Amino acid sequence: MKKTNDQFESAIALCRNIFEKKMKDYGSAWRILRTSSLTDQIYIKANRIRSIEEKTEIKVDEGAKDEFVGIVNYAVMAIIQLELGNQTNLELKPNEALELYNKHVYASMALMQNKNHDYDEAWRNMRISSYTDIILMKLLRIKQIEDNKGKTLISEGLDANYQDILNYALFALIKFEESETK
Repeated sequence: MKKTNDQFESAIALCRNIFEKKMKDYGSAWRILRTSSLTDQIYIKANRIRSIEEKTEIKVDEGAKDEFVGIVNYAVMAIIQLELGNQTNLELKPNEALELYNKHVYASMALMQNKNHDYDEAWRNMRISSYTDIILMKLLRIKQIEDNKGKTLISEGLDANYQDILNYALFALIKFEESETK
């Protein structure tokens, strides 16, 4: 489990670094987005990953790994939006945004650790393309929950689905890192 935690930390550091740099470039402009718009942003990235996985040629110079980083960061933004809601003050100082980022990414990591315990790290035997498909499925679930105004009868809510998406994207980043170091 220590190896997994270390790998998670490494993948999170990669994503956090991009998040921090974009906060310096754009500030918290993303706060204007409704969670449904963040869902759509994640969908665009996941759909592009699936397209990359199925095509022999890509025409945009960003690969699946970059898109998984984007999925992690958009998922964290969505979870932050769920927490903060549509406040009138949309501006977040970089240190505030980073505190919220860390809070939610580590809450998702704790969820991963609990699930890893119960599932014996089954994700390690899965294909990256399966992570893509599961992320797309989770997005369709989120869209349905959003269409139902956030109400579910028996299912997990939006935050749990975003956490799962975040974790599957981190699993993919770990797999990419493992394949790059071989």
